[in-house]
Amino acid sequence: MAPMQDEHERSMAYAELALNQIKALRQPAMPRNYEIWYVYATGYNAELNKAINEALANRGRLSDSDLEQIHDCYLSPSRTNDRIDRIGARVVSEIDDMMSLLADTLGTTATFGDNLKGASQTLSLATDHEQIKAIVERLVSATREMQEANSALEERLSTSRLEISNLQANLEAIRAESLTDPLTGLGNRKHFDRVVSEAVRSAAVNRRPLSLLMIDIDHFKSFNDNYGHLTGDQVLRLVGMTLKQTIKNNDIPARYGGEEFAVVLPETPLRQALMIADDIRRMVMSKELKKKSTGEILGRVTLSAGVSTLKPDDDADALIERADACLYSAKRNGRNRVICETDPEFRKVETAKVA
Repeated sequence: MAPMQDEHERSMAYAELALNQIKALRQPAMPRNYEIWYVYATGYNAELNKAINEALANRGRLSDSDLEQIHDCYLSPSRTNDRIDRIGARVVSEIDDMMSLLADTLGTTATFGDNLKGASQTLSLATDHEQIKAIVERLVSATREMQEANSALEERLSTSRLEISNLQANLEAIRAESLTDPLTGLGNRKHFDRVVSEAVRSAAVNRRPLSLLMIDIDHFKSFNDNYGHLTGDQVLRLVGMTLKQTIKNNDIPARYGGEEFAVVLPETPLRQALMIADDIRRMVMSKELKKKSTGEILGRVTLSAGVSTLKPDDDADALIERADACLYSAKRNGRNRVICETDPEFRKVETAKVA
Protein backbone atom coordinates (compact mmCIF):
# COMPACT_ATOMS: atom_id res chain seq x y z
CA MET A 1 0.00 0.00 0.00
CA ALA A 2 2.86 2.39 0.75
CA PRO A 3 4.14 2.64 -2.85
CA MET A 4 0.56 3.14 -4.03
CA GLN A 5 0.16 5.98 -1.52
CA ASP A 6 3.37 7.56 -2.77
CA GLU A 7 2.14 7.30 -6.37
CA HIS A 8 -1.19 8.81 -5.32
CA GLU A 9 0.52 11.82 -3.77
CA ARG A 10 2.72 12.31 -6.82
CA SER A 11 -0.20 12.15 -9.26
CA MET A 12 -2.24 14.54 -7.10
CA ALA A 13 0.64 17.03 -7.17
CA TYR A 14 0.71 16.86 -10.98
CA ALA A 15 -3.07 17.25 -11.06
CA GLU A 16 -2.85 20.37 -8.89
CA LEU A 17 -0.19 21.88 -11.16
CA ALA A 18 -2.35 21.15 -14.21
CA LEU A 19 -5.43 22.78 -12.70
CA ASN A 20 -3.40 25.80 -11.59
CA GLN A 21 -2.19 26.31 -15.16
CA ILE A 22 -5.75 26.09 -16.47
CA LYS A 23 -6.88 28.65 -13.89
CA ALA A 24 -3.97 31.00 -14.51
CA LEU A 25 -4.58 31.04 -18.27
CA ARG A 26 -8.38 31.06 -17.84
CA GLN A 27 -8.90 28.06 -20.09
CA PRO A 28 -11.91 25.71 -20.11
CA ALA A 29 -11.33 22.80 -17.71
CA MET A 30 -12.15 20.18 -20.35
CA PRO A 31 -10.43 16.76 -20.48
CA ARG A 32 -8.24 17.72 -23.46
CA ASN A 33 -6.80 20.77 -21.68
CA TYR A 34 -6.34 18.87 -18.43
CA GLU A 35 -4.42 16.13 -20.27
CA ILE A 36 -2.16 18.71 -21.92
CA TRP A 37 -1.28 20.43 -18.65
CA TYR A 38 -0.96 17.20 -16.68
CA VAL A 39 1.59 15.88 -19.18
CA TYR A 40 3.29 19.29 -19.11
CA ALA A 41 3.53 19.09 -15.32
CA THR A 42 5.17 15.65 -15.42
CA GLY A 43 7.79 16.82 -17.94
CA TYR A 44 7.37 13.46 -19.66
CA ASN A 45 6.91 14.85 -23.19
CA ALA A 46 9.80 17.21 -23.94
CA GLU A 47 8.49 18.28 -27.36
CA LEU A 48 5.10 19.21 -25.91
CA ASN A 49 6.76 21.28 -23.16
CA LYS A 50 8.96 23.02 -25.70
CA ALA A 51 6.00 23.89 -27.94
CA ILE A 52 4.01 25.30 -25.00
CA ASN A 53 6.95 27.28 -23.61
CA GLU A 54 7.69 28.83 -27.01
CA ALA A 55 4.04 29.74 -27.58
CA LEU A 56 3.76 31.36 -24.14
CA ALA A 57 7.05 33.21 -24.62
CA ASN A 58 5.93 34.59 -28.00
CA ARG A 59 2.25 35.35 -27.30
CA GLY A 60 1.77 35.07 -23.56
CA ARG A 61 -1.26 32.84 -24.03
CA LEU A 62 -2.58 29.72 -25.74
CA SER A 63 -5.69 29.92 -27.88
CA ASP A 64 -8.13 27.05 -28.22
CA SER A 65 -6.75 26.31 -31.67
CA ASP A 66 -3.22 26.26 -30.19
CA LEU A 67 -4.32 23.71 -27.60
CA GLU A 68 -6.07 21.60 -30.22
CA GLN A 69 -2.99 21.60 -32.43
CA ILE A 70 -0.69 20.71 -29.50
CA HIS A 71 -2.96 17.84 -28.48
CA ASP A 72 -3.24 16.49 -32.02
CA CYS A 73 0.51 16.80 -32.59
CA TYR A 74 1.90 15.47 -29.32
CA LEU A 75 -0.80 13.49 -27.52
CA SER A 76 -3.34 12.11 -29.97
CA PRO A 77 -3.12 8.29 -29.98
CA SER A 78 -3.93 8.28 -33.69
CA ARG A 79 -0.75 10.20 -34.58
CA THR A 80 1.51 7.16 -34.87
CA ASN A 81 -1.21 5.13 -36.57
CA ASP A 82 -1.68 7.90 -39.15
CA ARG A 83 2.03 7.87 -39.95
CA ILE A 84 2.02 4.09 -40.30
CA ASP A 85 -1.07 4.28 -42.54
CA ARG A 86 0.61 6.85 -44.79
CA ILE A 87 3.68 4.65 -45.20
CA GLY A 88 1.47 1.63 -45.81
CA ALA A 89 -0.35 3.54 -48.56
CA ARG A 90 2.99 4.40 -50.17
CA VAL A 91 4.02 0.73 -50.11
CA VAL A 92 0.73 -0.29 -51.73
CA SER A 93 1.15 2.40 -54.39
CA GLU A 94 4.69 1.23 -55.07
CA ILE A 95 3.50 -2.37 -55.47
CA ASP A 96 0.66 -1.27 -57.79
CA ASP A 97 3.13 0.60 -60.01
CA MET A 98 5.40 -2.41 -60.13
CA MET A 99 2.54 -4.77 -61.02
CA SER A 100 1.48 -2.44 -63.83
CA LEU A 101 5.03 -2.32 -65.23
CA LEU A 102 5.36 -6.09 -64.96
CA ALA A 103 2.10 -6.52 -66.87
CA ASP A 104 3.39 -4.24 -69.63
CA THR A 105 6.68 -6.13 -69.77
CA LEU A 106 4.91 -9.47 -69.92
CA GLY A 107 2.85 -8.12 -72.82
CA THR A 108 6.04 -7.07 -74.61
CA THR A 109 7.55 -10.51 -73.96
CA ALA A 110 4.48 -12.26 -75.38
CA THR A 111 4.59 -10.06 -78.49
CA PHE A 112 8.30 -10.80 -78.90
CA GLY A 113 7.56 -14.53 -78.67
CA ASP A 114 4.90 -14.24 -81.37
CA ASN A 115 7.32 -12.30 -83.58
CA LEU A 116 9.97 -15.01 -83.19
CA LYS A 117 7.47 -17.72 -84.04
CA GLY A 118 6.20 -15.81 -87.09
CA ALA A 119 9.76 -15.04 -88.26
CA SER A 120 10.69 -18.71 -87.98
CA GLN A 121 7.77 -19.74 -90.14
CA THR A 122 8.40 -16.96 -92.67
CA LEU A 123 12.10 -17.77 -92.92
CA SER A 124 11.31 -21.37 -93.81
CA LEU A 125 9.32 -20.08 -96.81
CA ALA A 126 11.65 -17.22 -97.86
CA THR A 127 13.09 -17.59 -101.36
CA ASP A 128 15.19 -14.45 -101.94
CA HIS A 129 17.60 -12.07 -100.18
CA GLU A 130 15.12 -9.18 -99.78
CA GLN A 131 12.59 -11.35 -97.95
CA ILE A 132 15.23 -12.61 -95.54
CA LYS A 133 16.51 -9.04 -94.97
CA ALA A 134 13.00 -7.79 -94.11
CA ILE A 135 12.49 -10.65 -91.65
CA VAL A 136 15.84 -9.94 -89.91
CA GLU A 137 15.05 -6.22 -89.64
CA ARG A 138 11.72 -7.01 -87.95
CA LEU A 139 13.52 -9.33 -85.53
CA VAL A 140 16.13 -6.65 -84.73
CA SER A 141 13.39 -4.10 -84.09
CA ALA A 142 11.45 -6.52 -81.85
CA THR A 143 14.64 -7.42 -79.96
CA ARG A 144 15.41 -3.73 -79.38
CA GLU A 145 11.92 -3.17 -77.98
CA MET A 146 12.38 -6.17 -75.69
CA GLN A 147 15.75 -4.84 -74.47
CA GLU A 148 14.24 -1.42 -73.77
CA ALA A 149 11.38 -2.99 -71.82
CA ASN A 150 13.83 -5.08 -69.78
CA SER A 151 16.01 -2.03 -69.08
CA ALA A 152 12.99 -0.05 -67.92
CA LEU A 153 11.94 -2.92 -65.68
CA GLU A 154 15.42 -3.29 -64.15
CA GLU A 155 15.63 0.46 -63.48
CA ARG A 156 12.18 0.49 -61.91
CA LEU A 157 12.97 -2.54 -59.77
CA SER A 158 16.13 -0.84 -58.51
CA THR A 159 14.19 2.32 -57.66
CA SER A 160 11.48 0.31 -55.94
CA ARG A 161 14.01 -1.60 -53.84
CA LEU A 162 15.46 1.69 -52.65
CA GLU A 163 12.03 3.20 -51.98
CA ILE A 164 10.80 0.16 -50.04
CA SER A 165 14.06 0.09 -48.08
CA ASN A 166 13.53 3.73 -47.11
CA LEU A 167 9.93 3.00 -46.11
CA GLN A 168 11.11 0.10 -43.96
CA ALA A 169 13.60 2.44 -42.28
CA ASN A 170 10.79 4.93 -41.64
CA LEU A 171 8.63 2.23 -40.07
CA GLU A 172 11.55 1.16 -37.87
CA ALA A 173 12.08 4.79 -36.83
CA ILE A 174 8.39 5.11 -35.91
CA ARG A 175 8.58 1.88 -33.92
CA ALA A 176 11.69 3.09 -32.07
CA GLU A 177 10.09 6.50 -31.47
CA SER A 178 7.00 4.88 -29.98
CA LEU A 179 9.25 3.07 -27.46
CA THR A 180 11.52 6.02 -26.60
CA ASP A 181 11.11 8.80 -24.06
CA PRO A 182 11.79 12.00 -26.05
CA LEU A 183 13.24 13.95 -23.10
CA THR A 184 15.89 11.50 -21.89
CA GLY A 185 16.36 9.26 -24.91
CA LEU A 186 15.79 6.19 -22.73
CA GLY A 187 13.16 3.55 -23.34
CA ASN A 188 9.69 4.65 -22.20
CA ARG A 189 7.18 2.82 -20.00
CA LYS A 190 5.85 0.81 -22.95
CA HIS A 191 9.38 -0.33 -23.76
CA PHE A 192 10.07 -1.18 -20.11
CA ASP A 193 6.91 -3.28 -19.81
CA ARG A 194 7.95 -5.35 -22.82
CA VAL A 195 11.56 -5.72 -21.76
CA VAL A 196 10.95 -6.68 -18.12
CA SER A 197 8.35 -9.30 -19.06
CA GLU A 198 10.70 -10.88 -21.60
CA ALA A 199 13.63 -10.73 -19.15
CA VAL A 200 11.60 -12.50 -16.45
CA ARG A 201 10.55 -15.26 -18.88
CA SER A 202 14.10 -15.74 -20.13
CA ALA A 203 15.63 -15.79 -16.63
CA ALA A 204 13.02 -18.29 -15.40
CA VAL A 205 13.49 -20.65 -18.36
CA ASN A 206 17.31 -20.51 -18.23
CA ARG A 207 17.48 -20.35 -14.43
CA ARG A 208 19.68 -17.27 -14.54
CA PRO A 209 19.77 -14.33 -12.09
CA LEU A 210 17.79 -11.17 -12.81
CA SER A 211 17.56 -7.98 -10.78
CA LEU A 212 15.58 -4.77 -11.09
CA LEU A 213 16.30 -1.21 -9.97
CA MET A 214 13.54 1.32 -9.35
CA ILE A 215 14.99 4.83 -8.98
CA ASP A 216 13.31 8.09 -7.98
CA ILE A 217 14.68 11.66 -7.97
CA ASP A 218 14.54 13.09 -4.46
CA HIS A 219 12.49 16.28 -3.97
CA PHE A 220 11.83 16.59 -7.69
CA LYS A 221 8.63 18.57 -7.15
CA SER A 222 10.69 21.22 -5.34
CA PHE A 223 12.90 21.67 -8.41
CA ASN A 224 9.85 22.28 -10.57
CA ASP A 225 8.18 24.59 -8.03
CA ASN A 226 11.29 26.63 -7.24
CA TYR A 227 13.07 26.78 -10.60
CA GLY A 228 10.45 25.91 -13.24
CA HIS A 229 9.82 23.02 -15.58
CA LEU A 230 12.80 23.75 -17.82
CA THR A 231 15.11 23.14 -14.87
CA GLY A 232 13.07 20.06 -14.00
CA ASP A 233 13.66 18.82 -17.54
CA GLN A 234 17.38 19.45 -17.06
CA VAL A 235 17.34 17.25 -13.94
CA LEU A 236 15.57 14.44 -15.80
CA ARG A 237 18.08 14.64 -18.66
CA LEU A 238 20.95 14.54 -16.15
CA VAL A 239 19.66 11.30 -14.65
CA GLY A 240 18.98 9.82 -18.10
CA MET A 241 22.50 10.67 -19.27
CA THR A 242 24.01 9.16 -16.10
CA LEU A 243 22.11 5.92 -16.63
CA LYS A 244 23.38 5.70 -20.20
CA GLN A 245 26.96 6.25 -19.03
CA THR A 246 26.75 3.81 -16.12
CA ILE A 247 24.72 0.92 -17.52
CA LYS A 248 26.73 -1.62 -19.52
CA ASN A 249 26.29 -4.75 -21.64
CA ASN A 250 22.71 -6.07 -21.75
CA ASP A 251 21.33 -3.91 -18.92
CA ILE A 252 18.31 -1.88 -19.98
CA PRO A 253 17.47 1.55 -18.48
CA ALA A 254 14.05 3.17 -18.98
CA ARG A 255 12.05 6.15 -17.82
CA TYR A 256 9.28 4.52 -15.83
CA GLY A 257 7.20 7.69 -15.55
CA GLY A 258 7.50 11.22 -14.16
CA GLU A 259 10.71 11.39 -12.12
CA GLU A 260 10.97 7.62 -11.72
CA PHE A 261 13.38 5.42 -13.66
CA ALA A 262 13.94 1.67 -13.90
CA VAL A 263 16.87 -0.52 -14.88
CA VAL A 264 16.48 -4.19 -15.86
CA LEU A 265 19.64 -6.14 -15.01
CA PRO A 266 19.81 -9.58 -16.70
CA GLU A 267 22.49 -11.99 -15.48
CA THR A 268 22.89 -9.87 -12.32
CA PRO A 269 22.56 -11.19 -8.76
CA LEU A 270 21.38 -8.98 -5.91
CA ARG A 271 24.79 -7.98 -4.52
CA GLN A 272 26.03 -6.81 -7.92
CA ALA A 273 22.74 -4.96 -8.56
CA LEU A 274 23.21 -3.09 -5.27
CA MET A 275 26.67 -1.96 -6.38
CA ILE A 276 25.30 -0.75 -9.73
CA ALA A 277 22.49 1.18 -8.03
CA ASP A 278 24.90 2.85 -5.63
CA ASP A 279 27.27 3.75 -8.48
CA ILE A 280 24.37 5.50 -10.23
CA ARG A 281 23.38 7.30 -7.04
CA ARG A 282 26.92 8.54 -6.35
CA MET A 283 27.54 9.59 -9.96
CA VAL A 284 24.38 11.70 -10.09
CA MET A 285 25.17 13.28 -6.71
CA SER A 286 28.68 14.16 -7.86
CA LYS A 287 27.37 16.50 -10.57
CA GLU A 288 26.56 20.09 -9.72
CA LEU A 289 23.37 21.42 -11.25
CA LYS A 290 23.49 24.84 -12.88
CA LYS A 291 20.56 26.86 -14.23
CA LYS A 292 21.30 27.45 -17.90
CA SER A 293 19.52 30.79 -18.21
CA THR A 294 21.31 32.50 -15.31
CA GLY A 295 24.30 30.34 -14.45
CA GLU A 296 22.96 30.02 -10.90
CA ILE A 297 24.26 27.00 -8.98
CA LEU A 298 21.25 25.00 -7.80
CA GLY A 299 23.05 22.34 -5.79
CA ARG A 300 23.16 18.61 -6.33
CA VAL A 301 20.57 16.02 -7.25
CA THR A 302 20.14 12.92 -5.13
CA LEU A 303 18.40 9.64 -5.87
CA SER A 304 16.64 6.96 -3.88
CA ALA A 305 16.61 3.41 -5.24
CA GLY A 306 15.00 0.08 -4.53
CA VAL A 307 16.45 -3.25 -5.67
CA SER A 308 14.72 -6.60 -6.09
CA THR A 309 15.91 -9.91 -7.50
CA LEU A 310 13.90 -12.63 -9.23
CA LYS A 311 12.50 -15.45 -7.10
CA PRO A 312 11.39 -18.86 -8.46
CA ASP A 313 7.66 -18.12 -8.62
CA ASP A 314 7.91 -14.44 -9.59
CA ASP A 315 6.22 -12.80 -12.51
CA ALA A 316 7.13 -9.31 -13.74
CA ASP A 317 4.55 -7.62 -11.50
CA ALA A 318 5.95 -9.27 -8.36
CA LEU A 319 9.50 -8.23 -9.23
CA ILE A 320 8.40 -4.63 -9.87
CA GLU A 321 6.26 -4.49 -6.73
CA ARG A 322 9.14 -5.51 -4.46
CA ALA A 323 11.59 -3.09 -6.09
CA ASP A 324 9.01 -0.31 -5.73
CA ALA A 325 8.45 -1.23 -2.08
CA CYS A 326 12.22 -1.07 -1.50
CA LEU A 327 12.27 2.34 -3.18
CA TYR A 328 9.52 3.53 -0.83
CA SER A 329 11.59 2.29 2.14
CA ALA A 330 14.57 4.29 0.86
CA LYS A 331 12.39 7.42 0.67
CA ARG A 332 11.01 6.83 4.17
CA ASN A 333 14.47 6.30 5.64
CA GLY A 334 15.92 9.64 4.64
CA ARG A 335 16.31 9.44 0.82
CA ASN A 336 19.63 9.46 -1.06
CA ARG A 337 20.13 5.76 -0.42
CA VAL A 338 19.69 2.29 -1.91
CA ILE A 339 17.61 -0.37 -0.17
CA CYS A 340 17.02 -3.98 -1.21
CA GLU A 341 14.61 -6.63 0.03
CA THR A 342 17.16 -8.15 2.43
CA ASP A 343 17.88 -4.85 4.24
CA PRO A 344 16.54 -4.36 7.80
CA GLU A 345 14.76 -1.13 6.77
CA PHE A 346 12.73 -3.01 4.19
CA ARG A 347 11.93 -5.85 6.57
CA LYS A 348 10.66 -3.33 9.13
CA VAL A 349 8.24 -1.91 6.57
CA GLU A 350 7.10 -5.42 5.61
CA THR A 351 6.57 -6.35 9.29
CA ALA A 352 4.61 -3.15 9.88
CA LYS A 353 2.37 -3.91 6.89
CA VAL A 354 1.66 -7.44 8.21
CA ALA A 355 0.94 -6.13 11.71
